[in-house]
Amino acid sequence: MKKHFELSEDRSFASREEVRSLQDRLLAEQIRYCRTESPFYRGRLAGFPDREYDFDSLRELPTTSKQDLAEHNEEFFAVPVTGIADICFTSGTTGTPCRIVYTAADLDRLAYNDACGYRAAGMLPGEKVLLTCTIDRCFIAGLAYYQGVVKLGAAAIRNGLNTLDSHAEVIRTLRPENIVGVPSFLAKLGQYLADNGIDGSCVRRLVCIGEPARNRNMEPTPLGAKLDGFWPGAVHSTYASSEIVTSFTECSARCGGHPPADLAVVEILDDAGNRVPDGEVGEVTVTPLQVTGMPLVRFRTGDVSFIIPEPCPCGRGTLRLGPILGRKAQMLKVRGTTLFPNAFFNVLDGIPGVVEYYMEVRGTALSDEITICVACRDGASPEDLGVQEKLYGRTRIHVPVVAVDPAAARQKVFGVSRKPVRFFDLRKY
Repeated sequence: MKKHFELSEDRSFASREEVRSLQDRLLAEQIRYCRTESPFYRGRLAGFPDREYDFDSLRELPTTSKQDLAEHNEEFFAVPVTGIADICFTSGTTGTPCRIVYTAADLDRLAYNDACGYRAAGMLPGEKVLLTCTIDRCFIAGLAYYQGVVKLGAAAIRNGLNTLDSHAEVIRTLRPENIVGVPSFLAKLGQYLADNGIDGSCVRRLVCIGEPARNRNMEPTPLGAKLDGFWPGAVHSTYASSEIVTSFTECSARCGGHPPADLAVVEILDDAGNRVPDGEVGEVTVTPLQVTGMPLVRFRTGDVSFIIPEPCPCGRGTLRLGPILGRKAQMLKVRGTTLFPNAFFNVLDGIPGVVEYYMEVRGTALSDEITICVACRDGASPEDLGVQEKLYGRTRIHVPVVAVDPAAARQKVFGVSRKPVRFFDLRKY
């Protein structure tokens, strides 16, 4: 396995055929490594032929679930404790925190991964990058964002989870060309700059993390449209997770996220575990490549998206992943209609006067009961803003809407995670 990754090795602009050949070779190496070094896969793959696997034959191997990761956590470690350089945590489906371990090579791979993504978005060496996300609390993504900036040869401004005023002062004085952050926070920052007459035109690129900024048709969501209003043409969506150690970042075409050519094999699966044709929606399933600390084979992320089949105008031969449409665990069934929370969230993001919101879901396996909790600006009420009518107009479902205090709503949304949490699952099965 490789121990050091250089940007000059990025093969993303190779042809589709060359990218597939490269991935097939690295996939065979990764599965061999799993068989010999990972206790979990030594057992899981024991009954399958010990041969070279490529993309086509990969479907013959079993998938790995988040439940597997939760129940057999340490069995996934493929190095001794002396080989571990970093440990982070993610919540498993059982609610038990799962450890994700990285070797020094994995951390360099992570830096390479994010640097490739930044470069795809158009960042250049020598530019400044304002990081509005934390690097502490075992948050591996925060570390990756920082290391990617360094690997690219740009300058990181690690202002972290700070106030709007603090970020505005950084923009006013240091004039960064790039910002990395959660879209809902960046929209608040853009509004703050506008309200206070602070020039933010230095910002050319927003690398948006944690929330989708585009919809199924690859058009901006209301939140993405807000960002485009403050910084036209700057929004670049991303997708990643701690487990897959790989990110999908939009290029200059801003129409789907590219993974680096040599870091991941991606499948989209239906509920039965079968591949769906490109363009059809299913569960994002990833086999990360060149991982040494905690390699995974066919990891089912729980996220729902699709592969865009057409070649990208940017010229890359790597696939494009569409926006995350929702999480399988958050799929709603309401009076015969199936939909994801984003159907409601996109409406709320587009209503002026709504400053914060979240959803509570109760019910049984047969039907879900939804309550939308909304905080409004300047003493307005959800009724004043026509929230319920606008939600029905988009979803054709009548749901209760209740007013909540803005401060309490912010604490609820931002008080339990590093990213905003707007979906609270209180269902009983």
